[in-house]
Amino acid sequence: MSGSCGEGLVVTAVPLLVLEITTDPRDVSLVTVVGQLPWLLLSLVAGALIDAVPRRALLSAAFAVQAVTALVLAAAAAGGWLGLPLLLAVSFVVVAAQVVVEGVRGAMVPDVVDSDRLDAANARMMVIDRGVVQFTVPPVAGLLVALSTGAPAWIAASAALVALALTRGLPVHVPVSRRPGHPLRGITDGLRFLVASPLLRAITIKVAIGSLAFTTGYATFVLYATEVLHANAVGYGLLLGASALGWVLSSFLVGRLTARFGYSGAMRGGAAIAALCMLVLWVVPPRWPLVAAVLVLFAGSTLAWNVGSQSSRQRFTPPELLGRVLAGHRALTWSFMPVGGLLGGLVATHWGLRSTWLVAAVVDAAGLLLVWRALSAEAFERERTAVEPA
Repeated sequence: MSGSCGEGLVVTAVPLLVLEITTDPRDVSLVTVVGQLPWLLLSLVAGALIDAVPRRALLSAAFAVQAVTALVLAAAAAGGWLGLPLLLAVSFVVVAAQVVVEGVRGAMVPDVVDSDRLDAANARMMVIDRGVVQFTVPPVAGLLVALSTGAPAWIAASAALVALALTRGLPVHVPVSRRPGHPLRGITDGLRFLVASPLLRAITIKVAIGSLAFTTGYATFVLYATEVLHANAVGYGLLLGASALGWVLSSFLVGRLTARFGYSGAMRGGAAIAALCMLVLWVVPPRWPLVAAVLVLFAGSTLAWNVGSQSSRQRFTPPELLGRVLAGHRALTWSFMPVGGLLGGLVATHWGLRSTWLVAAVVDAAGLLLVWRALSAEAFERERTAVEPA
């Protein structure tokens, strides 16, 4: 949680700091674009490392990078050296470290959790990362920026250092792949397995299109909050906190929904509600309580999809390929986020900030319709009988 808090403080604070330099939607959307590029550029390499080297060492290195980057941001704020290039560089480096952190944690869950508790473990991790952390961190970050531009960075550096210290308590006997040969061979093995599985391929396609839609709406969300909803820095943090509240509340229901409707029903339903929420954000009156309520529902429906998506990859992937499959999934899906960021900036510039949600809703709904049949209950059962041991 400490690492997520540090990363969340920086990621929340940077768009607010950019607003002190420029309010051009294209410049603001660049923060989202650059901040998501590591998922495209580094995910596959990170996946190969996760399966080939001790995972505790990777976590330690990632948290150390986050700590140093936060210290640089804090020093720049104290010295009055903040500029758009520096803020873009900070976004890139912090997220690059997070690529490693997310990959290691996802690969370690099946090693320490029984199969029948996998869904609950994934839900709890997602709630901690995107629920508890995002519920508390964004409002705190907004308040800290209002008090001092460098305060979030100092606290983020401290949180990263705490996370670095805590990694010493992790087990060192985590299974890793030591397969000889060129590193690119290992990367292609993971991608080949991911693409060859009809179910995992369909999930990846939907997440890729959904990622594009999500960032189309959220790339200029800080401007939407400040100019359309007339929220200040604290209000912007509270709106992000509303999304986190949705994660926390839905975590008590995800297990029951999955048990009642299976992965197929829970994931289809969650994705459909998420697309509808984007459409509602386009038409809802510009009052922050209404927008906050929609964000709660949007986040809750997204968690239902994410738990099923992550658990499916963990259940239906051989352990020796898991790190590379998880990383390959992120590379193929989250790489669409920079495209969504650019699209969101262009749409906001030419048709207004609220129009980004209409475009996002159309794109997201199209992605769901494309894979609807491939996410049937029969498809999940076929994958289970083909991959899981009897």
